[in-house]
Amino acid sequence: MAVLDSAPLDVLDAYRTCEFVTLAKDGTPLVWPTAVRRRPDGTLLLSTSLAFAQKALNIRRDGRVALLFSDPTGSGLDSAPEVFVGGRAECPDEIRTGPQGAEDYWRMLFERQPHSRAYVSVPLRRMMAWYYLRLLITVTPEQVVVREPFVPSGTPVGGGGGLLGADRLARYSSAVLAARDASGAPVLARTRPVPADGGFAVPVPADCAASPGPASLLVHRHDEKINRMQNALVRGELRRAGESWLLVPERVVEPMGSGRPTDAFKVLGHTGRATARYLERRGLTRPAVQWAEFRALVAQVKGR
Repeated sequence: MAVLDSAPLDVLDAYRTCEFVTLAKDGTPLVWPTAVRRRPDGTLLLSTSLAFAQKALNIRRDGRVALLFSDPTGSGLDSAPEVFVGGRAECPDEIRTGPQGAEDYWRMLFERQPHSRAYVSVPLRRMMAWYYLRLLITVTPEQVVVREPFVPSGTPVGGGGGLLGADRLARYSSAVLAARDASGAPVLARTRPVPADGGFAVPVPADCAASPGPASLLVHRHDEKINRMQNALVRGELRRAGESWLLVPERVVEPMGSGRPTDAFKVLGHTGRATARYLERRGLTRPAVQWAEFRALVAQVKGR
């Protein structure tokens, strides 16, 4: 019996995205939303483009990772339990330029994220080629925790008297805490941080074995078709505050921008530079994307 078999697999498969955490060089748990595909052998397949390869670099240094399925947007589930999966990941330094070996993963993306099908069209290829230069991540689950559905209050987190990151958190009714347990392995839980004196008071579920140390809070959203994505990460330190927890913010990261009209141009500029850096540091020339293979998968999806 695979570890993942203890999870409600139909629920896990229905989630459009999950929160995925890796450990930075300084030990900070860095968590970002991503798409995942469950494999028949009980492992989980994810991928990242060269433009956002930091999670791959983190995994090659420390393979301890975790995933949290906690945002059911687009899943068709009215009230979905949270599913936490802890385990180890591998990410070979093999650049994939086509869908071979991950056809089911790409079909899933093209089905659930219809706007991404346009990226294989001639007008957008030059602009979006970075999106198809991928590294594959395989997670072998070692722990599964199923939690009751998280019920947000319906009101935003609110202000915070000038707290760093408070304006970003205020746009959401909940956030995902990424912390570490006593062994240093990453843990995740959806929670509702509240501005407090010196930081954000963070309720932590009893089955989330968080320990003091580097931590972060992720807020993100997408629509029913995994479009209009927004996310922000508040990095800081998790401290004990009596019987409660306090996250003291130190830095805010917004890889997709903060919603300004010019953000799309900045993101495209970043992706181009980041992809070039990844290749240059390895002495590699830019490989050609296998457009015909991707077009064939898009045609399959459209024909269903």
